[in-house]
Amino acid sequence: MDKSSDPEKLKVLIIDDEKQFAEELHEFLEKIGFAAQQAHTGQQGLSILSRQATDLLILDLRLPGIDGLEILKEVREKYPKMEVIIVSGHGDMDTVIRAMRLGAIDYLRKPFRHLDIRIAIERTQKFLQLHREMKKIEERSSLISKALQERIERNFVGVSSQILEVLDLAITASKFRDTNVLITGESGTGKENIARIIHYSSDRKDALLCAVNSSAITDSLLESEFFGHIRGSFTGALADKKGFFEVSDQGTLFLDEIADMPCNLQAKVLRAIEEKKITRVGDTKKIPVDFRIISATNHDLDRLVREKKFRLDLLHRLNTLHIHIPPLRERPEDIEPLLDYFVKLFSVRFNKQAPRIHRKAIEELKKYEFPGNVRELKNMVERALILCDEPVIGISQFPVRASRDSAGASETRRLNLKENEVETIRQALQQCSYNQKATADLLGITRDALIRKLKKYSIAIRKSEN
Repeated sequence: MDKSSDPEKLKVLIIDDEKQFAEELHEFLEKIGFAAQQAHTGQQGLSILSRQATDLLILDLRLPGIDGLEILKEVREKYPKMEVIIVSGHGDMDTVIRAMRLGAIDYLRKPFRHLDIRIAIERTQKFLQLHREMKKIEERSSLISKALQERIERNFVGVSSQILEVLDLAITASKFRDTNVLITGESGTGKENIARIIHYSSDRKDALLCAVNSSAITDSLLESEFFGHIRGSFTGALADKKGFFEVSDQGTLFLDEIADMPCNLQAKVLRAIEEKKITRVGDTKKIPVDFRIISATNHDLDRLVREKKFRLDLLHRLNTLHIHIPPLRERPEDIEPLLDYFVKLFSVRFNKQAPRIHRKAIEELKKYEFPGNVRELKNMVERALILCDEPVIGISQFPVRASRDSAGASETRRLNLKENEVETIRQALQQCSYNQKATADLLGITRDALIRKLKKYSIAIRKSEN
């Protein structure tokens, strides 16, 4: 079936003459569940629009032949219900303003993060309308809904008593729609997956789960991103825009890396949680909102409170129910089922026959510390299946650098979050040959967040580093 004809997916067309940019954006949109197409000239894009229904157009202003403004004019005349997001690598604000006056709903300046375009799309009326329609027709017979099965990577697999207790707590939390939940655990343990299980198992599942990385937003945009703004409230505010709180109305706002939220924003977030009302930047009208907060961190918030880097009253609001996910090294019995799951996952993805993992390899992996936790194991398996065409995978295919430390040293390292995070970043850099984008993807954070952590811990990028 042609993805562009799938009625349950938002249909997006990218018109951009930068082929690599268009291809990367196309791949990202497909990965997060949209039906995407791309064109590299205005004429090619208009031809696709004439043949296939499209909900949203992502349009570059500077194109060979027909420029972006001419395409926008034609789109507004022929397809008035289609929404258009403008992207441009040039700072010609007069052209951008003309585009907004012609009916574009948003503008992003290149280069931008994938998170930025995802948020822009999820704010559009087309997305919100389609999301509501999809939810109305989904099956409701299972506790873990179809939405959960299709929209998250189901790699929260395990048989240990610790992980079963975590899942039990998540299901319990889902039954109380207004209870805020704090999820703690090291990087790569699956905190966002637990947040999704709580949301999609709750009666808020028909509304959005808005996932926000608290460390990935620039200080100048923090208030606008969370609370929204009205047109003209500051330079570049070309249209009204909803913030995270409004987008999460009737749903769930997931705040990842909550410990990195600036202190000046913490007070405003606390007030929004207490009042369930927000005010957009530049406006005076209070807007009622109904949301649940799920937050996550790999830091010791109690220590940050003592150091006056995190508000105690905000912690109390967020920590109504606490779920801690233990690191993978503390539950080695989960390694084998996770290996089995990831081998099957990537075998299907790569269209290869699923190999068997040698018993000795499994036993060696059970001794490994896994500083990157489940995410590291997943990347190990993906790499092994890419490089190995043998029916059996041995330990040589897994980049395990050292066995489990001695008991005393291992326990000390487990309890030191800073050392653990620094070591995880260093190992990820080495594994990715010091490519920052690949390292950020491996760690599950943005490149900007990685750069901030490199500066914070004074980690130098040089290939001679051991």
